[in-house]
Amino acid sequence: MFDPDVSIATARLTLRPFSPGDAARIRSVVQSGVRFLPPGAPDRTSGIARWLTHGVHELRRSGQGVHLAMADADEVVVGAISLFKTSWEAGTTEVGYGVHPLYRRRGFATEAVRGLTDWVFETTRMRRIDLTANLDNPASLRVALKSGFTWEGVLRSAVLDEDGTHDLVMFGLLREDGRLPADSLPRTDLRTPRLLLRRPSPGDVPDLAATGADALTQAGTGVPRDYSEEQARAYIERSERNRIRGAGIIWTAEELETGRFAVNVDLRDVDWNSRTAEVGYMTAPWARGRGYAGESVLAVARWLFERHGFTRLQLRASPSNTASQRVAEKAGFVREGVARASLGGEDLVVYSLIPSDLA
Repeated sequence: MFDPDVSIATARLTLRPFSPGDAARIRSVVQSGVRFLPPGAPDRTSGIARWLTHGVHELRRSGQGVHLAMADADEVVVGAISLFKTSWEAGTTEVGYGVHPLYRRRGFATEAVRGLTDWVFETTRMRRIDLTANLDNPASLRVALKSGFTWEGVLRSAVLDEDGTHDLVMFGLLREDGRLPADSLPRTDLRTPRLLLRRPSPGDVPDLAATGADALTQAGTGVPRDYSEEQARAYIERSERNRIRGAGIIWTAEELETGRFAVNVDLRDVDWNSRTAEVGYMTAPWARGRGYAGESVLAVARWLFERHGFTRLQLRASPSNTASQRVAEKAGFVREGVARASLGGEDLVVYSLIPSDLA
């Protein structure tokens, strides 16, 4: 059974059991209708007193977990965090949390998860802590990765909510893990003399779909055939999840003068150990022949080398895609050879750029 008097201090929070002294705060939470309290919390003010004296503590008394309040320096309850599905024999438990909407985006969830999981490993014989998050909830995905958890897999359509089914990401943290937060490339706008490279937005979907469905794009890249707006929208959403995991990042390059979509640029296959990555791009049909792709790639390369210490950027192009090869060569990439049967059985010409190439 977990300690009934546990009190865990982090930099800005205290994680402690709920008590009758929290009645006024819980009453205001229940009256406001916001949801962040543990499962079983009352939805009417008449149930608050009994919940604070008995209900919220039943999980601990059962030996299966514990519900704790996240209290700030002023003793305001700003969130809740729990351990549940605890198996003392197997040495496993699961962590879950919620933060009041007015206190989100301040790092409280990550701070609380790290504090509680550290305490678990220091004071119990637990060997593994689980955490799950909806695949379409990027904030929770970031909390898990910043807390040192490892992304272990996705359970498809595992959760049924009011708005339908959701895929569920499984994360795990072992006692022997290094607890280093996962690396990821930060969202950063980049500027060139003619372009703004920014985060893709839903407004880019029609232009991105038109670019992906264009005959030249289809002939020179591996984008799906009959590329649609639905596929473009899914690509943007999937790419943001990949960024959170540290696997890559994408930008929309728009003309500074007109604000129109010009190029989609992406970094993929990011290797944080060797600090290498691959770059790809698609130029909109209406923006071709102006050097925008090369301008975008160079901006990304300088940012990657100078701000993040990367040592190599790879670019691959179909042997028949002479336009893409010209982009690489004008940007200073060095041709290294041909990777045979590299994409769908087709050869690809391999180029590379290293920091000294830009000196």
